[in-house]
Order: sequence, then structure tokens, then C-alpha cells
Amino acid sequence: MKHLSLTLNIVLLLAVGILYYLHFSSAKPNEKKKKNEIIQLTKSNGNAPLIAYIDLDTLNEHITFIKNNRKLLENEQVAIEKEWENAYRNLQAQKDNFLKRGNAITQAEAEEFQGKLIQQQQMVDEKKQSATQALNDKSYKFLDDVQKKLKAFLVDYNQDNKFSYIFTTGNGLEYMVYKDSALNITEDVVEGMNEILNKGNK
Repeated sequence: MKHLSLTLNIVLLLAVGILYYLHFSSAKPNEKKKKNEIIQLTKSNGNAPLIAYIDLDTLNEHITFIKNNRKLLENEQVAIEKEWENAYRNLQAQKDNFLKRGNAITQAEAEEFQGKLIQQQQMVDEKKQSATQALNDKSYKFLDDVQKKLKAFLVDYNQDNKFSYIFTTGNGLEYMVYKDSALNITEDVVEGMNEILNKGNK
């Protein structure tokens, strides 16, 4: 009985070994074939991806909508700074007038005035901070809107899939150490974006 069990185990082991060999030896040619097909497809394509770039500095200077809105945002920033400076000058004037009383100022009056002055100063700073935050939010919304419009324009511009990649370049964004001017599509983008943005504001 033991011999029969041992014989059966050997036969089963041999059968499993043969099946294992047949399975993996037949799979190898198929895998090799697939790999060769992929290599052939890659080589037969042969065309390098076309790359274009846009100069952001030129966009900022020549797209009327961007230029005008940037100027408005800059004017708002100047107005916030001016209002803050005027408020501080007013606080300084209050302080100077109070100190003119000299020795007539009591300790209680000095403490009361100082408390009011600090409170006014905090209000002035908070107002500036709030106005600056609102301006930052407005600037972000404006830039986000322009970026979305630019991306939408480029999708339409590249309908024929001529370019595989379109990069941006500009002051502080010089990631490309060499640029072929023949790949510069900025002029087309300026013309197209001016047309789209000017239509949207009429």
C-alpha cells in the first residue's frame, strides 16, 4: 500500500512538472512576440513630439484685457497703501497735539489717550489687512479666469494635435535653456486671446 501511494505521488509530481513546463515554455514565445510588436510600433511611429512655447511677459504686455485689469489692480493697491499712510499720519498728528499739553497731562489722561491710540492703530491695520486680502482674492480670481480662457483657447488652437506640448516661459520662468524662435506661438495667442477677451467685455 505504501509503495502504491509513493508511486502515485511520483506520477502526480511528474505530471505537474510536465504541465508547468508546457505552460511556461509556450507562453514565452507569445510574450516575446508582444514585446517585439511594441518595439516595432514605437519605431515605426518615428515622429518626435512637436513642442511650442508662449512668452508670458509678451501676453501681459499685449493682451489689452490683461494689461487694463492689471493696471486697475495696481491702482487699487496704491489706494490701499495711501489710505493706510494717511491714517497713520492722522494718528501721529493726534499724538503730537496731545503731547503739546506737556506737563498739564495727567497720568490717567496719558493712559486713556494711549489706549485709544493703540485701539485706532489696530483698526487702521485691520482695515488695511482686510482690503489687501480682498484685493488678493480679486487678483487670484482674475488670473484664474484668464488662465482658464488661455487653456480653452489653446485646446481650440491645437485641434489638429499639431503640438504634443505647449510650455510657458517668461521672466523668472526660464526652465528651458534653449528656445527655437520658430516654436514661439505667442503672436497667435495674443491675437486670439485679444479677440476672445474683447468680445467677452462688449
